[in-house]
Amino acid sequence: MAFPPLVEPVAELTDAERTRTARHRVLAGFGEIAQRRLAAAHVAVVGAGGLGSPVVLALAAAGVGTLTVIDDDRVEASNLQRQVMHRVSDVGAAKVDSAVRIAADLSPTTVVRPVSALLTPANAAELLAGADVVVDGTDTFETREAVAAACEQLGVPLVWGVVQEFHAQATVFWSAPPAGETPVRLADLYPPDAGREAPSCAQVGVLGALCLQVGSILATEAVKLITGVGEPLLGRVLVIDALRGRTTEVPLRPAADAGRDAAAPALATAPAAPEPVAAQAPAIPQLSPAEALAAQRAGAVLLDVREPFETERGVIPGSVLLPLGDVLADPSRAEAAAVVVVCQVGMRAQRAAVALRGAGIEASVLAGGIDAYNRDIAAVHA
Repeated sequence: MAFPPLVEPVAELTDAERTRTARHRVLAGFGEIAQRRLAAAHVAVVGAGGLGSPVVLALAAAGVGTLTVIDDDRVEASNLQRQVMHRVSDVGAAKVDSAVRIAADLSPTTVVRPVSALLTPANAAELLAGADVVVDGTDTFETREAVAAACEQLGVPLVWGVVQEFHAQATVFWSAPPAGETPVRLADLYPPDAGREAPSCAQVGVLGALCLQVGSILATEAVKLITGVGEPLLGRVLVIDALRGRTTEVPLRPAADAGRDAAAPALATAPAAPEPVAAQAPAIPQLSPAEALAAQRAGAVLLDVREPFETERGVIPGSVLLPLGDVLADPSRAEAAAVVVVCQVGMRAQRAAVALRGAGIEASVLAGGIDAYNRDIAAVHA
C-alpha cells in the first residue's frame, strides 16, 4: 500500500530541470508533481562509502533538492573498488567533498550540505534535524544504533541497508508512520548489541557490485517515501544473496508483538551475512600464540587462510597457505588430521574451523590471528 507523500511540491521546476528529468515526468503515476516533490525534499545520507556513494549519485540524479551527507572519513585507495562516488585523484580528501562535486555534475539544482563529522549518539539528532528522510549507509552497528535512535526521536523514516561479503539486507524503519501503519524500529530486526561482534568488511570483504545494487534500492525507497509512489519496505526486509542470484522478502513485525506470539518471530530468516561463527560453534578451541606453536610442534598444521596479498607480508614459519574460499569449497584440501587455523584477526579462521570440523578434521583457531602472534613476537624481543 502506498503511503501519503512526505513532501509538499515546489511551485514549479525550471525549464532545464524539466528537460533533465523528462523520463521521470512521463512515468505513469509519477509525473511532474512527484518530480516537484523531489525538488522540495531534504534527504540526509549518513556514510559516503559503499552504500552512501550510489545513494548520493541516484538521489542527485533524481533531482532531490537538498542532500546532507555526513561522513568524517577520508578516501583511501581500497575504497575505490566499491565506493563509486570517489576517484583516484580523491585519495586523501574528505569523502563528503566527492558528494559536493558529483552532485553538481549530475544535478545543478541539488544543494549538498557536506558534514565532515563523526555521527554519535550525542550529535545525531542535531545533524539529522530537518531531513524528510534519512538513509543509513554506515558500516558499524554503533553508528547505526545512533542513527536509528535519532530517527525515532525525530519521527522521520529511516531507509536502512547493510552489505557484507555476498549478502545484503534492506528495509525501512519508522517510529511514527502514517495512521494505520505499524511502527517498526531497528531493535525489531537487531536487538541492542546484537551485531557488535560481526566482522567488518575489511576482515571478510564485500562484493563491490552488490553495494551499487543495494544503494540503488535504498535510493528508490527514499524516492517512494518522498513522492508517495509505490509501497515502501516498512515491515518487510529484502534479503539478497548475490552468489545465488536470489532476492527474498521477509515480513518484519515489532518485537513486542512477536513476543506475544512465540510462534511468530519478528524476523524468521537467516541474517544477511553469516552469524558470528563464535555464536554458532563456541566449542572451537581458541589458542594463544604460544599454544598454537606448541600444537605445531606436536604435529598440527598451521593453516593460514588469508589471501595471497596478505600472506606475502609475512606468515608464521611452517604454515600451510590455503585461502578461506578454497577451504570452504573443499575442507579436505587441508590434508591434515589436526589443524590450527590462522587469519589476520580470527574471524575468517572461525569460519574455516567450522568447515574443517564438519569434514571431520580437528580444528582450533589462533585467537587474535596473525596480529596477536606479531604482538607476542614483538613483546618477546622488546
